[in-house]
Amino acid sequence: MFRKRPPPEEERRVRANDRDYNEKFQYASNCIMTSKYNIITFLPVNLFEQFQEVANTYFLFLLILQLIPQISSLSWFTTIVPLVLVLSITAVKDATDDYVSLWHTHIAYFNCQKEKWMNVRVGDIIKLENNQFVAADLLLLSSSEPHGLCYIETAELDGETNMKVRQSLSVTSELGDPNNLAQFDGEVVCEPPNNKLDRFCGTLYWKDCKYPLSNQNMLLRGCVLRNTESCYGLVIFAGPDTKLMQNSGRTKFKRTSIDRLMNTLVLWIFGFLVCMGVILAIGNAVWEKEVGALFQSFLPWDPPVDNFLFSAFLSFWSYVIILNTVVPISLYVSVEVIRLGHSYFINWDRRMFCSRSNTAAEARTTTLNEELGQVEYIFSDKTGTLTQNIMTFNKCSINGHTYGEEQHMALDFSAWNPLAARDFCFYDQSLLDAVMEGEPAVHEFFRVLSLCHTVMRELLYKAQSPDEGALVTAARNFGFVFRSRTPGTVTTQELGKAVTYTLLAILDFNNIRKRMSVIGNTSTHSQFCNFVKSSILKFCQLDLLLSDGLRTLAVAYRDLSEEQWEEWSEHFRGADKATDCRDDRLAAAYEEIEQDMMLLGATAIEDKLQEGVPETIAILSLANIKIWVLTGDKQETAVNIGYSCKMLTDDMTEIFIVNGHTVQSVREELRYNGDVCPVYVSLSGKAFSFPHPLMFFRKARERMLESTRTRDGGKEREFLETACACRAVICCRVTPLQKALVVELVKRHKKAVTLAIGDGANDVSMIKTAHIGVGISGQEGIQAVLASDYSFSQFRFLQRLLLVHGRWSYLRMCRFLCYFFYKNFAFTMVHFWFGFFCGFSAQTVYDQYFITLYNIVYTSLPVLAMGIFDQDVPEQRSLEYPKLYEPGQLNLLFNKREFFICIAQGIYTSVVLFFIPYGVLSHATQSNGVPLADYQTFAVTTATALVIVVSVQIALDTGYWTAINHFFIWGSLGTYFTILFAMHSSILFNIFPKQFHFLGESALWPKCVAAILNRNPQLITSIQYVSQAQLISYNICKCRQHYSIFRF
Repeated sequence: MFRKRPPPEEERRVRANDRDYNEKFQYASNCIMTSKYNIITFLPVNLFEQFQEVANTYFLFLLILQLIPQISSLSWFTTIVPLVLVLSITAVKDATDDYVSLWHTHIAYFNCQKEKWMNVRVGDIIKLENNQFVAADLLLLSSSEPHGLCYIETAELDGETNMKVRQSLSVTSELGDPNNLAQFDGEVVCEPPNNKLDRFCGTLYWKDCKYPLSNQNMLLRGCVLRNTESCYGLVIFAGPDTKLMQNSGRTKFKRTSIDRLMNTLVLWIFGFLVCMGVILAIGNAVWEKEVGALFQSFLPWDPPVDNFLFSAFLSFWSYVIILNTVVPISLYVSVEVIRLGHSYFINWDRRMFCSRSNTAAEARTTTLNEELGQVEYIFSDKTGTLTQNIMTFNKCSINGHTYGEEQHMALDFSAWNPLAARDFCFYDQSLLDAVMEGEPAVHEFFRVLSLCHTVMRELLYKAQSPDEGALVTAARNFGFVFRSRTPGTVTTQELGKAVTYTLLAILDFNNIRKRMSVIGNTSTHSQFCNFVKSSILKFCQLDLLLSDGLRTLAVAYRDLSEEQWEEWSEHFRGADKATDCRDDRLAAAYEEIEQDMMLLGATAIEDKLQEGVPETIAILSLANIKIWVLTGDKQETAVNIGYSCKMLTDDMTEIFIVNGHTVQSVREELRYNGDVCPVYVSLSGKAFSFPHPLMFFRKARERMLESTRTRDGGKEREFLETACACRAVICCRVTPLQKALVVELVKRHKKAVTLAIGDGANDVSMIKTAHIGVGISGQEGIQAVLASDYSFSQFRFLQRLLLVHGRWSYLRMCRFLCYFFYKNFAFTMVHFWFGFFCGFSAQTVYDQYFITLYNIVYTSLPVLAMGIFDQDVPEQRSLEYPKLYEPGQLNLLFNKREFFICIAQGIYTSVVLFFIPYGVLSHATQSNGVPLADYQTFAVTTATALVIVVSVQIALDTGYWTAINHFFIWGSLGTYFTILFAMHSSILFNIFPKQFHFLGESALWPKCVAAILNRNPQLITSIQYVSQAQLISYNICKCRQHYSIFRF
């Protein structure tokens, strides 16, 4: 735990089967503590974490003050009981969460390896079996599959559910025997630990030779071995050095706008508390000097008080203790309980359950529920979020001819192709006729599709992307069937004839090149096939396909001579073996060979909209929520999807496209777009409806987002003002980083709540940057879900999440806070008024048991019921009238103004609660002439009136009554009277005379309570007739606290 950390690594050296050598470098072990606590550290660590909360520290400070007899007029249990209750509940929750984490960890240790994972060290060679998790970052040495292949699933690592293939070096693939592996003494020199999941650079030195290593040779911790009986690997990175753990940084803690406002209000309340303490302390000093000094001969000050100034100082701290209930600790507990209840409502909502995928909505956090009712900007991915991410081969263009015009009946491929996929649908007979007639261009087109991919498995295709699967399936149905692959070959069946191609090189797809290439040959010739994104090539047929909103890919090939191949392969091997700038050298080699291509045509794949997307966007727009689509697709595709999902409508007369390549050109286009609409030039912080959509193309967006990174405020403002004035904004060709930068830009300059929604690993940065992140559990794995705050399976559920659950959560939390501050100011301010009539001696009005139970028994459950169950309109009305969502966006239900109104109402209630009993009891007598002015009657009358008034008030504030509301409100009143009669009975007085001092007749106070509730003005005026002599006598008694009962 306290071991000295080794210096940062510049490179890593690992020698197989040599622990003594590897331990010299002090590499991390494979022990990862996923739990925060153990039996010994739980109590101190958990308490340390809890007392980092300002509220808990504040109440601990009050508890310490209450232990000082000279300043405390309250028993310590009035603070320690609620404090211990809060700490205990939180500790139990933390312990439960930590135990669940520890339980999962132990299962993984025992079930994945015969040896515990924690005992694995760098340099060890370990064996993995089918369906086991990879224990550490391993260099694959050998496999039970031919050619050293193995198949892995990386869903836990990058969110992709499709299987991937990894291959060992040919020199180590034959080391399958344990005896040979035990003798293996190769040394790996590689990069230091880092978080780049798709990159690994290293070299294996063995038997005086060196072999380059890449990510294709690595098995990373978190992957699962699939369809492979067993494999062996050399541990390169262990424990916290693995790429999985390097990527597992803490997610930024998100707080709601209400939380931020609460922090400000609590500081104001604390300042108000200090002011009240100062006023009462000054009053104490004046009273002690002018009045208290007259009684020093027979009623001296208690040590260590020796003058009126020190008495005032102690009085200040005493009143800080007494008046601290303006912000009780129960407030924070109640907020968390309410948020937990709102989260369960989301989890239990059957109308957000998708039966097709058997997926329910999930609130993955409990801290942001009310923020869902204040969203103004939604940033959405397109593919898999607005669309289904289930690709279908719809059209293609070959040799200048477009195929795919939809007809009435789908083609029947089974009649001439027994290997055709049954679920594949295509409607254009002319393409099938072209294949059967033997048109060379058409055959070459489908040959490329059957070869240039990373699909695995025979017929039951496992593709790394839905696009690949759709294209290979299309080639299969038109007679070019991919059958199998080995590390060096691909076998296809072309129109019934088996053909095996030798794979000379595979140039993988990446986001920079946006293309994939395969170099291969048959027994007759060498052939180069290139499969590229539509942004690389430009021709008229491609534009026609894009205009239909389809995902396009250009297909091309090139014939290479043997000399050309040999020359290029030499360059490629040199770049592949390079230890420095390897990626740049490989990119240059790829660019060199991907030239002078012969264009064959283009494919067009349709990704259909999800169910209910247009309706959802329309409803959210009516709720004044602005939706921005951030997509990596081309402009034409994005425009057509915009029209399909009703973001773009026919009444939008023109689409303003910003497509500048320089900062100056982008600025000119922004200003032009602003000048054509008079609204833009008059922006003044208000919300305008700009009747045009806006589209930012790639270069323009890059120029503007450069200002975001460099904090160029002028360019940021021009970008933001133009975009925010539009009814729809679509950003095309967006990288994952740029998605996050757009969200960050709006967060920084607009006082608005943002929500980001996506389904893939490329949306994670955007989801984490926004105030609220929503993950779609779709076709691209669960990485977006794992990074999100809320998740569900369909975009259409977003309207219910915001307009129903979000609006209700915001409404309930606002009503809860308003009432909570009201009831506590009404309770606490009575002490303040009482200070002016007790010689400022910090004597409390209520007895200590009532002070302890008020917030945790008498008034806690009714306000919880309102905060959890209350609603203003039924859920159907919330969806029918989206304008009901706007109060949350404008922050109308709880703000500083509403806070002061609640405080004023609470102060007014405290005035009535104190002065009416004071005026009534000062001259009241019983039927036998005995005065009623005793402390017990006054305290019970005030406390009873307080409980009744706040209970009636919450009954008036409750808008939606349930059986639980009735039970909690009237049950709390019944509980109060039950405890009241019990504590003021002769039974408890006789058993515990020291704890229960007051023995009174319960029939004395009901009429006084009735008078308070009637608020008779004539009773209030009687306050001024209280005699000064009675006040002085009362002040002396209570100031010295020698008497437990006084008379006015």
